[in-house]
Amino acid sequence: MDLLAWLRDTDPALRRQVERDLAGEPPEVWEATRARIASEGFGARLLAAQDPDGRWAGGAFFPAGYRGDEDQPWTATTWTLNALREWGLDAAVLHGTAELLDRHCRWEYDDLPYWGGEVDCCINAWTLANGVWLGADVAGIAEWFVEHRMPDGGWNCAWVEGSTHSSVHSTLNALKGLLAFETATSCFRDAGRPDERPAKAIALVRAARQADGTWLQQRTDSGRAWFAVDVPAGRPSKWLTLFATRVLSWWDGR
Repeated sequence: MDLLAWLRDTDPALRRQVERDLAGEPPEVWEATRARIASEGFGARLLAAQDPDGRWAGGAFFPAGYRGDEDQPWTATTWTLNALREWGLDAAVLHGTAELLDRHCRWEYDDLPYWGGEVDCCINAWTLANGVWLGADVAGIAEWFVEHRMPDGGWNCAWVEGSTHSSVHSTLNALKGLLAFETATSCFRDAGRPDERPAKAIALVRAARQADGTWLQQRTDSGRAWFAVDVPAGRPSKWLTLFATRVLSWWDGR
């Protein structure tokens, strides 16, 4: 199986990353693919779903009308911006969206203004990264992270329920958001020095690789989505194969 050929035969949102991170193509190749995200496939479909007021599905973290009687939906503004940013959409395509959200989008929590964030570490991390990407003023969120860092050095979304220790998941999201804001540079991948602490996690990733070089989808999230971007559980996943191959290439090439 030609793994790179299999990975390239996909949506521009994924193909761009394959060309840049795995195939080692020059910038003019993967930038051309990136330009297609706005007009083809996943990216075009999400852009077409944007509301006139700048939001998606009429809500910040939950779609309009959500009552908590169903699994977490993935259609609201924050989730959609996360996807478009991570896929590599040029922020210029969403020119004016930051201003629209500033005027029309408020958090379900206490009706707080969108670009000011709320109390959840992960939500604030995503909003920080999305705000930097779209050119919104999110300096207040960056300062919030400084003020809410726990004594052990990390963050935990459950701090509002009284948790006093950090969560790995919350801390990773916080660091990614802060890295986007250029106030933190200590993530393992960007540390610039060998660090053996992820070795056990790397071994788990390596052990899950199939004989043909792919990784299988383990599960899919329930809840409303605009459309499926990956395969059902049990099938070879191009997204997981991209992520896993990329991290192993980084680890093995240290």
